[in-house]
Amino acid sequence: MFDKLEDILQRYDEIMEQLNDPNVVNDQSNYRKIMKEQSDLAPIVEAYKAYKDAKQTVEDSLLILDEESDDELRELAKEEMNEAKEQIGKLEEELKILLLPKDENDDKNVVVEIRGGAGGDEAALFAAELYRMYCMYAESMHWKTELVDINENGIGGFKEVVFMVNGQGAYSKLKYESGVHRVQRVPVTESGGRIHTSTATVAVMPEAEEVDVEIDMNDCRFDVFRASGNGGQCVNTTDSAVRLTHIPTGIVISCQDEKSQLKNKDKALKVLRARLYELELQKKQDEESAARKSQIGTGDRSEKIRTYNFPQGRVTDHRIKYTSHRLEQILNGDIGEIIDSCIAADQAAKLAQVNEE
Repeated sequence: MFDKLEDILQRYDEIMEQLNDPNVVNDQSNYRKIMKEQSDLAPIVEAYKAYKDAKQTVEDSLLILDEESDDELRELAKEEMNEAKEQIGKLEEELKILLLPKDENDDKNVVVEIRGGAGGDEAALFAAELYRMYCMYAESMHWKTELVDINENGIGGFKEVVFMVNGQGAYSKLKYESGVHRVQRVPVTESGGRIHTSTATVAVMPEAEEVDVEIDMNDCRFDVFRASGNGGQCVNTTDSAVRLTHIPTGIVISCQDEKSQLKNKDKALKVLRARLYELELQKKQDEESAARKSQIGTGDRSEKIRTYNFPQGRVTDHRIKYTSHRLEQILNGDIGEIIDSCIAADQAAKLAQVNEE
């Protein structure tokens, strides 16, 4: 591990020199690439330097204990040494986590699809609540959300909603939300007061760049139609909505949020690119199925990951045995603690796997 850390430290110093080179700064493409590498390595270098400082403190303290006879100085040296040893243990664990292979998609924006599952209108109402929850979480993270498509059920629920979340590290957090979300409550449509169980599926996909997925436009068919639902001026009065069909895969994407047909077409292509990229990722993950089973991962769409129990005011994440009685706050976007717990569990699983190897 420490040989690797020394190599990283050396590479970091090389990068810092390059960033002071006018030739590098003038080449914007290369400059952005180097800045990205510097940003990725900085936390590792910072932790490693703190580790080396703590090791040096232990050595200096031992030297004082060997050579110094003053009781007060010896006591001070002992305290510093014990604090440094404690810090060394924490930093070693932190460095192990920092050196884990990073998901190349973590820094990307995401495309999120929420669909009402079992439960009819109640499932659609729950899907709308999940959409609101993610929008409020995104706002708390200073991320931007963009609606792509929405299919309403007429009573405030969403049969389906597709939206984008743009922000640094959006995928690194939201990828743990993929899967089946279950709600247990008395629906507003229920007159007898019985508790129903309904579901909604969430799919979180990293936004793919053109270099990640190349789309042959000859494989795409575009149909235009008049947008429906609450759209405001122009949206519902012109043929601005776009339906994109990808012929080889049969994937169909609708986008009607923008007034401009061109903008809707662009959004639809972004969603298609993300879907195709996810198919490739899924294929790769299936080939590495043994490794995937030992991790929290990105969540299978068919996996029941979380239950929102209204009578008990409880939220349970079944993957990590997490339970919270802060149901209202969570539905208001306060899901950071759940996501952080998923990240910690995922890192622990990966560390265990590395130790086994």
